[in-house]
Amino acid sequence: MTLHRRQLICFASGALGLWGLSACRQGLSTSAPAPVVTPRPSPAPSGLAGVPQGEARIIVISDLNSQYGATTYEPEVERAIKLIPQWKPDLVLCGGDMIAGQKRSLTVAQIQAMWAAFDHHIGAPLRAAQIPLGFTIGNHDGSGAVFQGDLTFAQERRLAQAHWQNPRHAPGLDFLDQAHFPFYYSFTLKDIFFLVWDASAAQIPPEVLRWTETSLQSAAAQQAKLKIAIGHLPLYAVAKGRDSAGNYLNNADALRRLLETYQVHTYVSGHHHAYYPGAKGKLELLHAGALGGGPRQLLQSALPPRKTLTLLDVDFNPLEIRDTTYDLKTLKPVDLTALPPQITAPNGTVTRRDLWRKNSPTPK
Repeated sequence: MTLHRRQLICFASGALGLWGLSACRQGLSTSAPAPVVTPRPSPAPSGLAGVPQGEARIIVISDLNSQYGATTYEPEVERAIKLIPQWKPDLVLCGGDMIAGQKRSLTVAQIQAMWAAFDHHIGAPLRAAQIPLGFTIGNHDGSGAVFQGDLTFAQERRLAQAHWQNPRHAPGLDFLDQAHFPFYYSFTLKDIFFLVWDASAAQIPPEVLRWTETSLQSAAAQQAKLKIAIGHLPLYAVAKGRDSAGNYLNNADALRRLLETYQVHTYVSGHHHAYYPGAKGKLELLHAGALGGGPRQLLQSALPPRKTLTLLDVDFNPLEIRDTTYDLKTLKPVDLTALPPQITAPNGTVTRRDLWRKNSPTPK
């Protein structure tokens, strides 16, 4: 090979990074033929098995916060944010509780400091990796709880809104409706329609439910191959210590039927700090585990609490959704069959998703 031709190859090899440039420099310094480089697949994150990637990949995290007012995050949160870019997701979806609010004694400066910490530890790294962040507001971010007609945490909601409407914190989503962002809004990703409603308190406001129905009737929703809804509180209780009124949504059966009417496939929620992939009626229910403080045991289970992260890999033709969930302490996959076949709570019974799918006539 002539020197001129080898220089051209080395110029093109800049796309290979430092390794490619180093190899070319070695090739230029010797008369031996340039080495043949065989591409290698990217390794899976350390300690994690490789997972086939779908046409769309979504990573689900939730409940990142620690104690009230905290401006630091637990090791599992830091680990997750470092691992996420290696999976090359199209979207990170957060089930809420990104900061540790919901305390009226917190000052404006303290709440702003928590949002700044969230951006430093989570928001900015995801933006740097060019990974969009979809999320729902949790009770610790800006609770919508109402007492005697007034918002109990109005200040926290104003500051949450100010944070997310700052262009520097733009989450990189393809919005359809952001008039009420960050409390309720819709966006799309590939052939998926996402509806985010304000489930930061047990009672979803009537105006949000009207907006929900209008949104699900839209052309964008009707044309989507998959519809996913997300809110902080779940429809049905699944965790110990969270099986009391106020920790799940009021009128759960009616809300479920609303989502079913418009063929919503999955409702993603947080708050219970316990991973459980379930289903009820015609709706799949992904209860996301916590990454931050206070993981909880599932009802009717002796399994210890754990902090989890979920990969959702979606293929569209035919529609298939694969869920791979990891324990972030051990970096090992969660064995779905070890979870309770059903969880019965005061407001209903949820069936483990794999068992429900066996009897479902709809392809999943």
